Amino acid sequence: MLSRLFRTPLTWIALTVLAAGSAFGLYWFQPWKLLTDAEVSERLTTVATPANSAAPTGSAVPTGSAAPASPDAPAATLVSSGDFVSHEHDTSGSARIVRTADGRHRLELVGLNTSNGPDLRVWLTDQPVIEGRDGWHVFDDGRWVELGRLKGNRGDQGYAIPDDVKLTDLTSVSIWCKRFAVSFGAATLG
Repeated sequence: MLSRLFRTPLTWIALTVLAAGSAFGLYWFQPWKLLTDAEVSERLTTVATPANSAAPTGSAVPTGSAAPASPDAPAATLVSSGDFVSHEHDTSGSARIVRTADGRHRLELVGLNTSNGPDLRVWLTDQPVIEGRDGWHVFDDGRWVELGRLKGNRGDQGYAIPDDVKLTDLTSVSIWCKRFAVSFGAATLG
């Protein structure tokens, strides 16, 4: 009976459709990413603080590092920062925009911890961060600038902000899943 079933064209059509559907589902959802992490440990910009204005500034060293700097070296400054809230996936860490000593701007994700996923991007947006399920889909409703693919779902990482981007209009950052049009997590930059 089983050998007769595999001789019919309808069985082979059904098996072909099932195999194609399974391959597409694996490609689209990438379920293995739920079980893997991509850790990044980039050097972050040291930012001068008012209480420690003689601290090393303008260098690309991790926050809290003590590297010698000349007293008249130009300082990197903190433009804005905020902590991540969870949306589609648990997300923690913080985001900050730093103006480097050469006058350029850079978004830095500090201690990011979120789920790995397909097609994750880093977006600066003009939309408010709304906690909970209501905030999952708002970031593509307004103006946004994509800074690139998320380098890793864990750790410290930085992204150059193009010179023509007006930061006054962009008040939040989202870890955006482009494939499913949903935010994994976001932070208000204030």
